[in-house]
Amino acid sequence: MKNFRIIKDRPAGFFAEFDKRPKTLRHNMHYCPGCGHGVLHKIVAEAIAEFGIKDRTTFISPVGCAVFGYYYMDCFGISTPHGRAPAVATGLSRAHKDGVVISYQGDGDLAAIGFNEFIHTVNRGENICYIFVNNAIYGMTGGQMAPTTLVGQRTSTTPNGRDAVEDGIPFRIAEIVASQPNPVYVERVSLGAPKEIMKARAAIRKAIKNTMERKGLSFVEVLSPCPIGLKKDAAGITKFLDEEMTKIFPLGKFKDVAAERAPVEHRVPVYDKDKVRAALFPQADDISQSSLRADFRNTSPIFDKERRIKVAGSGGQGVLSLAYIIAHMGRLRNFNVTYLPTYGPEMRGGTADCSVVASRREIASPVVDSNANMLVALNQPSLDKYLPQLKPTGIIVYDSSSITLPPIGRTQVAYGVPAAQVAVELGSTRYGNSLILGAIARMMEELFLTPEDAADFSAVVEAAIRECFADKPKIIPPNLEAFRLGKEKSFRAK
Repeated sequence: MKNFRIIKDRPAGFFAEFDKRPKTLRHNMHYCPGCGHGVLHKIVAEAIAEFGIKDRTTFISPVGCAVFGYYYMDCFGISTPHGRAPAVATGLSRAHKDGVVISYQGDGDLAAIGFNEFIHTVNRGENICYIFVNNAIYGMTGGQMAPTTLVGQRTSTTPNGRDAVEDGIPFRIAEIVASQPNPVYVERVSLGAPKEIMKARAAIRKAIKNTMERKGLSFVEVLSPCPIGLKKDAAGITKFLDEEMTKIFPLGKFKDVAAERAPVEHRVPVYDKDKVRAALFPQADDISQSSLRADFRNTSPIFDKERRIKVAGSGGQGVLSLAYIIAHMGRLRNFNVTYLPTYGPEMRGGTADCSVVASRREIASPVVDSNANMLVALNQPSLDKYLPQLKPTGIIVYDSSSITLPPIGRTQVAYGVPAAQVAVELGSTRYGNSLILGAIARMMEELFLTPEDAADFSAVVEAAIRECFADKPKIIPPNLEAFRLGKEKSFRAK
């Protein structure tokens, strides 16, 4: 390697190392060979670095193959639910006057699931830079027909080719956007031949520059190769882009009036902070009427401190319901509480997790990504993934029927309950999360509470279960039974 020298390194707009990727892949992207996303990312990263806007830019990743775009871009990054990027982008653009918002979306994310929100954003002319990746297919989820699939094109859901009568014709998104009065710049480019890539680079830089100057909505549609999804080799995918796609999606500039527009200025909102706070954080009216005491402040010093809890598992295990009940337990005791669920974007084998924070003071952030006081793990991948985030004095509550507890810290404590196994005995795996609540109550009794406080804590749990399942009264009794059984079946592992 001493005989080699780097002529041109990756753009400064990228992280120096993609440290969220496995160690052996930290210098590579996750995209398939021949995919256009890598080229497009490089164009965007170059512009961010050369314009000096890293600390002003928010890159919104799509739900699609580029969902991990924030692994690579050295700027603020955010991922949104499928199709909801326009709403998030609008909020970011209006809240941060000097911000540069780049919404990077695919044909399924923008032209299908998110089209309703997108077209209203176009109508308003929000100050957003849109990069629309059109590869004529749903690439990430198996190659289904997309709104941009060509007539006659074979996909997994159109094995005989897209039929114009049965399936409609491709959406020409750039033309639709250009027909509206408020957007200032609309162009369609391609990642086919090298000369077309250079045109794409110029278009994207112009769109970003418009956004920096707050000229309004700029939209660049990019015809991008997906050789794996479309089952074509390098020559075949280039020919498909240059000859077939451009017949339906002609390249060129459809609108460019940015020079004529003044910067977008929105009204400064006027609101009463106290009313907003009261609406967002209403005080529970029924606490004084409850048999429960108003709070724990006079019983144990642990409840005067902020508690950061991570609940994680896989889909169908009741992760979010379990976290929601824990959050309601805090609300019943007049804590400030935040509840932040996260859905894994992986196609298979991913984890769902939820952060719950309870505090007597204002909560700075709802995200629990380090220094967690408690980890509640419902499967092995979740325990392995989030155990490093647990404090040295943290507590683990886990499903011992499916999880092998690894060595833990000397001052860490673990409680296990065979939740999945006992839930099956109760008649449904849906009761596993309430069994875990029993293990949490057992832990509280043994580590922190007097007998009087322990009974009170159990009453809080049961009240939260009743409240959270109020719209499903039939499942309240079995969940209460599961909670009580969980206290009996749980054990202290260390």
